[in-house]
Amino acid sequence: MPAIGLTPEDALLIVDVQNDFLPGGSLAVAGGEQVIPVLNRYIGIFTRASLPVIATRDWHPRDHCSFELNGGIWPEHCVQGTSGAAFAANLALPESVMVVSKDALPLQSTYSGFEQTDLADRLRAMGVRRLFIGGIATDYCVLHTVTDALAAGFAVMLLTDAIRAVDLHPDDGELALRDMTDCGAQPMVLGDLQEKECSER
Repeated sequence: MPAIGLTPEDALLIVDVQNDFLPGGSLAVAGGEQVIPVLNRYIGIFTRASLPVIATRDWHPRDHCSFELNGGIWPEHCVQGTSGAAFAANLALPESVMVVSKDALPLQSTYSGFEQTDLADRLRAMGVRRLFIGGIATDYCVLHTVTDALAAGFAVMLLTDAIRAVDLHPDDGELALRDMTDCGAQPMVLGDLQEKECSER
């Protein structure tokens, strides 16, 4: 793949790198902690280029419909205001990070950072046209965020070195990767990115 250069129309979108999805969390994803040092490299590149960094988070009430106690399929996780809902302490989010909270109401269960949020409008207002997306989990929130971004008209670079899957069923992660690329996401890794200063937005 030719080196990928950043432009003033790019942004980094980090999906749900929260404590409950990491080792010791209530819904830990195998290898989830491994995305953090890679994402920190991406964050550094985007910050030095004065490009936006966005972080989505699950922000559930205790009576959220996705929880097993309420008839859902997941253990209680990412409850508003708890340590489990906090971003990983060693994720180097800049002070300027745009935080997008999702599924903050009891009956919201969307997975995507775009569905029932104003993220698409906010990105368009900033002039963003291409998103570099990584985070947790490949087969749920990353998958739905990527496909919704594409449906909203954004180009997507999928950071395959900075995603991990739940794999609730065998090969869910691989199937999700195939779905995202079939929809138009372009897979890449850190070594594909050419760092250079961007012109003023």
